[in-house]
Amino acid sequence: MINTMMTKEEYLALAASRWPELEALDKEKDFYEYEKRFEQIMLDLSRAVLESKISDVGKDRRKKTKSERDSG
Repeated sequence: MINTMMTKEEYLALAASRWPELEALDKEKDFYEYEKRFEQIMLDLSRAVLESKISDVGKDRRKKTKSERDSG
């Protein structure tokens, strides 16, 4: 179920919470490490945004949920 209740302010607060990590990237000497950390920060941010937009996330990500059969 989709929960569209995330506001712009909530998104900005979520993004701002990752800002110190982005600033810390300037201390990286190796571009490979910089890119790897940047990608991880962005993936974590996108996951947090997505999870806030959908209904409760299950504790066990491997558990399958039952779907209703198509009545066709």
